[in-house]
Amino acid sequence: MATDQPPTEQRAQHTEAVRVIAEQGRQDAEHGRGFTEEQRLAAESARDEAEQFRRLAEEAREVRDQHRQALESVRQEREQLREAGETARVAGEEARVAAEAARHATLEAVHATAETLQATLESMKAIEEMRRTLRDIRDLNKLDSN
Repeated sequence: MATDQPPTEQRAQHTEAVRVIAEQGRQDAEHGRGFTEEQRLAAESARDEAEQFRRLAEEAREVRDQHRQALESVRQEREQLREAGETARVAGEEARVAAEAARHATLEAVHATAETLQATLESMKAIEEMRRTLRDIRDLNKLDSN
């Protein structure tokens, strides 16, 4: 390489060229670092956001499960109330039938008592008739004896 410049000056130019290239490399590296730093921050932000969405989804699943359990409890309580209502309805029907039977038994007892009273009255009338007849006979016997 034949140049017109002395070797010191060539070395200085070469050093300056290396320095300029190194500076450009450093700037490119810093720019690249900045770009990768932006990417890293964006990725971290995306990870944080994804984690937040994951937590929200988990909380939503827990709430959904709690609602499902609450609905199941309500359904079971409703079924128990329906069964209790059915039991009460059957008991009410049985009580109505028992009350009707008691009413019939009471009516029969009243009729039987009325019949007994009627028979007793008839017996009393017959006895009273017998007493009159006996008095009349006694009175006749007294008259005949005199």
